Amino acid sequence: MRWGTKSSNQKPKGEMGRIETKERHPTILLVDDDRSFREFLSLFLKKEGYRVVTATDGLEALKVLEEEPLDLILLDLRMPRLGGLDFLAHLRQKGLEIPTIVITAYASLDSAVKAKRQGVFDYLPKPFKLEELRQKLKTALKRRPTPEPPPEEFMGLVGRSPAMRRLFVLLPKVAQAESNVLLIGESGTGKELVARAIHALSPRREKPFVVVNCGGIPAPLLESELFGYKAGAFTGATRDKPGLFALAHEGTIFLDEIGDLPAELQVKLLRVVENKSFTPLGSTREIQVDVRIISATNKDLEEEVRAGRFREDLYFRLNVLSLHLPPLRERREDIPLLVQHFLRKYARKLGRKEVDISPYALEALMEYDFPGNVRELENIIERAVALETGPLILPESLTLRPNRSSKALPKTELPPEGLNLEAFLAEIEKDLLQQALEKAGGRREEAARLLGLTPRSLRYRLQKYGLA
Repeated sequence: MRWGTKSSNQKPKGEMGRIETKERHPTILLVDDDRSFREFLSLFLKKEGYRVVTATDGLEALKVLEEEPLDLILLDLRMPRLGGLDFLAHLRQKGLEIPTIVITAYASLDSAVKAKRQGVFDYLPKPFKLEELRQKLKTALKRRPTPEPPPEEFMGLVGRSPAMRRLFVLLPKVAQAESNVLLIGESGTGKELVARAIHALSPRREKPFVVVNCGGIPAPLLESELFGYKAGAFTGATRDKPGLFALAHEGTIFLDEIGDLPAELQVKLLRVVENKSFTPLGSTREIQVDVRIISATNKDLEEEVRAGRFREDLYFRLNVLSLHLPPLRERREDIPLLVQHFLRKYARKLGRKEVDISPYALEALMEYDFPGNVRELENIIERAVALETGPLILPESLTLRPNRSSKALPKTELPPEGLNLEAFLAEIEKDLLQQALEKAGGRREEAARLLGLTPRSLRYRLQKYGLA
């Protein structure tokens, strides 16, 4: 049978994607800009027993990679914005080894060779027989490595969310490379902790790890801090001083908040990145240095490049490998783990006996936006452990700011005849659930994030209204 015709002997095997079942259904990402083909193949795959996530092009597929643990990818080659081959290059850059089958109507020997070079498992030209696809899927999934149960703590990082599990897998691979790394994430997401983990897992682990806060040192002093100076270079320079790059020789230098680096220093940093050399202030002799650079930013550096505030050539030199650290509000399932981690840490530090948290206090934390991310959660728990005299952290012990995402709801007038409040609220809740699912393209984790819910809470509400 060729795709596009109905199968008369295939029966549904039950609803896909229900994580509470004992058997985990393999998750397939289908990337194709042809809507009718996407819908048809999604239906077929679900009937085959797979959980399906879809994307219309490579850019949308890259976003899915940040949210979903995937077992296999079905990929078109010709798509708007980001095509299949470019997507595969991004996949390899991120160190992700996900079996990929290319499905395309524009089959050619050249495209097949290029796809194979990018690590594609198989290549299937359109039109194809569904039985042929069925067999290729089974073969590809059998050859994938059997994953070990992912840890919930790794190199000081804590989490069980898909984003954190993916990070735990990537860190050793990124660490072994000599390429420069750019860490992207809001303040408080743990970028320095990730940088330290990369260094500790790398061949440079026995050498120095040097931290530079590019936004915390005044611009006139930053150059001398980075590159050092010779005696007499300026007033007060009474002796030679090695710069931080020299101190990091054969090790790793972590440039935090690289987006705040002044324009004149961006030029000098580019020279270090390209030539592995620099000249201290007041000196005429270049110093050669062997340093791996890990940078971090909470800014959109691509936007900074477009605005002319950050050099494009430096951006590409620093962004050879990139890791995105999601904000805590987008991985709420990690909050209970982090809470227990910090409770143990500060109970020991403050000499307290074992401290626990009440369900109501934990619920308050689960509903909080955490504008300061993990750093803010740690501060909240430290303060609560210090102030709470009993063995249980209560809601009143938590110091939480108003959620920044909270918005005033439109005022609703009570009709003269009154209303059924429960039915009225249920209708609003159901409508918002449907809107969130539609906006998230059916991805439940994203829908939960849009509604400020945990995945479990979203699943309960979907089942409540028959939307599961």
